[in-house]
Amino acid sequence: MSTTDTDVGGAITLTDDDLDPYVTHGETRRWLTGSGLPSDGALLGFDALREHGLRRLADLAGDADKLAGELRDQLVIGALRHLDRDLESIVLDGETGEISTAYVYRNPTLADLSPLAPSLEALLRSAAATEELTGAGGQFSRLGHFGPKAVTEASDRLAAVYASGVGKDVPAYWRMAALIRPLARIAGPGEGLVLDLPKRLLDEEFGTGVIMRFEDVDFGPALTHEPTRRFLRETGLPEDGLLFQLDTEVPLPALTEYYADERPDAFSADELPTSADRLIRLGYLLEDTSLVVDGTTGTILAWSEPDLTLRPLNADISTLAFTLWLLHREKTLDATHGISDAYEQLGATMTQTLATVDLVACDPTPSLPGDDGWRYWPEIFEDQASGTLYA
Repeated sequence: MSTTDTDVGGAITLTDDDLDPYVTHGETRRWLTGSGLPSDGALLGFDALREHGLRRLADLAGDADKLAGELRDQLVIGALRHLDRDLESIVLDGETGEISTAYVYRNPTLADLSPLAPSLEALLRSAAATEELTGAGGQFSRLGHFGPKAVTEASDRLAAVYASGVGKDVPAYWRMAALIRPLARIAGPGEGLVLDLPKRLLDEEFGTGVIMRFEDVDFGPALTHEPTRRFLRETGLPEDGLLFQLDTEVPLPALTEYYADERPDAFSADELPTSADRLIRLGYLLEDTSLVVDGTTGTILAWSEPDLTLRPLNADISTLAFTLWLLHREKTLDATHGISDAYEQLGATMTQTLATVDLVACDPTPSLPGDDGWRYWPEIFEDQASGTLYA
């Protein structure tokens, strides 16, 4: 097959010769030779088309003879995009114009298609609406429109766009997009913190009586970051955040105090982080991983005992609370809508939604001594073996 293509005016287009003999669907041929496909996008990437031209699944499978006959001539045109990688391939049926997703395995017997859109036009319209209504630069962000009503409005509008483009049987990727991505609009910018969460948001989500709020006497002298102190006093945190257990023993200790008082034989002073005397332990993620807040800056960090490493966790206490709320909300939505059936797409959607409000939580760029770029929330969300996102 031809591997030539052109990039005209920001769009990737192909010639009629490039499309022969595999793309016979008239509307699809007109689209690819005319409007083309966007060269850049947050959700969809078509770099494979620019670099390689049209390729069949049969050309990419390790043993094409074992590939199901109806899959062999499906054309790989791009990929669903994740933050820093491609998630799975976007494939085109050249006869019908239908778009699906697929993983290209070395073992072709495992290959399968998941519907994504009935046409290129519907695919691009759905992606554009998603980016516009839920992205950091979307219309709600520009208008300062945040809160529960904004979430509901964005979700309803997305659902309507998807239904008009792909019909009543909306594919899983778009169903979860309509349910999960608008959650990033729950809170606007905060004063001294990234987010200003709606009052009683956590109480309404986790239940009355399970949110712990602190008093000034509960804060040790190392916790000087006033926006964090205010948040813990007025908003609080859930005692059980599913993946986070709040330390209800007060006053909240610095990491050095915690080990000196509770586990004096666990570590020597030189094994703790150099900033341990200003790292306030709020609780734990796992039994061997403490969640701490930098008492001076308000940054949320994870201290891993097995590898003696301090890593970024969240930008601040407000985005930590958002993360816990997001996870709890996802489980409620999954119980009703079964969105975890497409687990890998859901894990990526959760990470992308979190990154919209807190890039620190998802950015693998090392930023601390010994930091290897491993980030807790994306790893947990996307680890299907652990099943965190199942209701």
